[in-house]
Amino acid sequence: MNYGFVKVAAAVPRVKVADCKFNASQIEKEIIIACGRGVEIIVFPELSLTGYTCGDLFAHQLLLENAEMGLLQILNNTRQLEIISILGMSVPLNGMLLNAAVVIQKGRVLGVVPKTYLPNYKEFYEKRWFTSAAQVSERSVRLCGQTVPMGVDLLFDTVNTTFGIELCEDLWAPVPPSSALALQGAEIIFNLSADNEGVGKHAYLRSLIAQQSARCIAGYVFSSCGFGESTTDVVFAGNGLIYENGSLLAAGKRFSLEEQVVTSEIDVERLRAERRVNTTFASCRSLVAQDAPRRIAAEYVNLPELQLTRTFDPHPFVPQGPALDERCSEIFSIQVAGLAQRLTHTHAKSAVVGISGGLDSTLALLVCVQTFDRLELSRKGIIGVTMPGFGTTDRTHDNAVRLMELLGITVREVSIRAACLQHFHDIGHDPEVHDVTYENSQARERTQILMDIANQTGGLVVGTGDLSELALGWATYNGDHMSMYGVNASVPKTLVKHLVKWVAGHSADEATRDTLLDIVDTPISPELIPAASDGTIQQITEDLVGPYELHDFFLYYFLRFGFGPSKIYYLAVRTFKGTYDEATIKKWLTTFCRRFFNQQFKRSCLPDGPKVGSVSLSPRGDWRMPSDASADAWLNDAASL
Repeated sequence: MNYGFVKVAAAVPRVKVADCKFNASQIEKEIIIACGRGVEIIVFPELSLTGYTCGDLFAHQLLLENAEMGLLQILNNTRQLEIISILGMSVPLNGMLLNAAVVIQKGRVLGVVPKTYLPNYKEFYEKRWFTSAAQVSERSVRLCGQTVPMGVDLLFDTVNTTFGIELCEDLWAPVPPSSALALQGAEIIFNLSADNEGVGKHAYLRSLIAQQSARCIAGYVFSSCGFGESTTDVVFAGNGLIYENGSLLAAGKRFSLEEQVVTSEIDVERLRAERRVNTTFASCRSLVAQDAPRRIAAEYVNLPELQLTRTFDPHPFVPQGPALDERCSEIFSIQVAGLAQRLTHTHAKSAVVGISGGLDSTLALLVCVQTFDRLELSRKGIIGVTMPGFGTTDRTHDNAVRLMELLGITVREVSIRAACLQHFHDIGHDPEVHDVTYENSQARERTQILMDIANQTGGLVVGTGDLSELALGWATYNGDHMSMYGVNASVPKTLVKHLVKWVAGHSADEATRDTLLDIVDTPISPELIPAASDGTIQQITEDLVGPYELHDFFLYYFLRFGFGPSKIYYLAVRTFKGTYDEATIKKWLTTFCRRFFNQQFKRSCLPDGPKVGSVSLSPRGDWRMPSDASADAWLNDAASL
């Protein structure tokens, strides 16, 4: 299986201007290299058969004949290969000359796409030699003894994807041809370019490609002239760039004196999922001319087993490097702004938070403190309630109290032991039986205390549960599942830890920082089961439901792109190689699928909370799923791994 990945390449061959035989041999060599790497589609620079900088030689019949002979040579020598190649050449047509892309496969020309926008300013003089596609009414052209479709309305269908083509300046147009091609079905755009270098131009080029691939929700493969093409007044650096929906997957080495074949895999399944969700994309189709594109079917081929070369971040919610600080600052600001609005709107006199000494409640408390500071309210209006129970350890209790005192909020401690024992007596439950009743009774008792204190003080209860817990249903229904505003509702567990560390790094005093860092290092636990005899935490969440870094990885690809278990497993095995074995990944992926479906009823009645990223489980926003949806298809897919 290729799991929706299409291996593509941007080639930058060595070129000799006006030496079509040499250029053809270089193109042929790179086609063979790419084919050996399992590439399905490869693109070459603009006018790669002749060289872009031929100038008035384009008017010479000999050059045009040699270009066609070079194409014929490539067709003959690659006819046994299944790869699709897109190369640039000058194509004569009824007294005109077209700057065109020629698509070939297995000795056959599939189609010809002429350039629409011809630059004719500064160092560019293309209108001196070429005719724009906009001025051509013909819909076919004869090339190498074949009469083939020709035009800007061509879409090419392969076994795995549909692609379209534009050339160089087309991308710079206010409305690039690729916009229409994408709306008509192209999932990958290939651009044959002769983009010369200038100070600052490369950064602009990359920004332009990133933006266009994002607007089109498409893959974008860009190949530009390199060594050997630079002549007279212009220099070409040889840009091979591959993008997917705004993200750079691969880039060649600029100013290389050697030929290059830049490869990567574009995930068209991911692009399709993005397009299905983004209804604006479909709405834009009405703005495109109603004439249907001409679709050309490439030959059906048996592709080799996919060898994935691109990598995936094991922590997709957590950016690397300086971007992490920026992400934490932005999320924290969103949480604060949301809570500030809710407090202001409800005229709440207090914010009540249950403080356990764990990560989630710590983050919620930090958000409350910053919110009260921003609103110029006394921190004493924040009521932190620690509620020790049967499983509370000294470490978490002491950290909870110490943090509240350091932050200057109102501290309340209400033990739940006596109330829970009375409740067990009332309902006839043996307190020595540590089952779900034993655990959930404690969570519901704590929530009742928080709600009643909020009533006492004219305030609201700030929820602490995070996105990862919501996905797994790791919350007691009408217990910690419930609040009056959940500030962490769309923050995944892997990011909660970094947010607390980020606040610690910006803390004004050493004591607060040390306490926060100790909380970060504390094992994640609901502490509903009595501690071990030495006082250490006995109930470790990740031993029960699995590592959160795995679950956040599963959640990201399940929710963000709609991937099934088999593809998520395929990605996870490669991403976590050396950290988790295949059996472990399969075990926790199955757990994720089972719990995600079984626990939907808890997500169907979530409290309000701010959306901070691209993934949310709010029933009023990103995720609307029936509580009784069957998980069989997903569990069967996981079982087949």
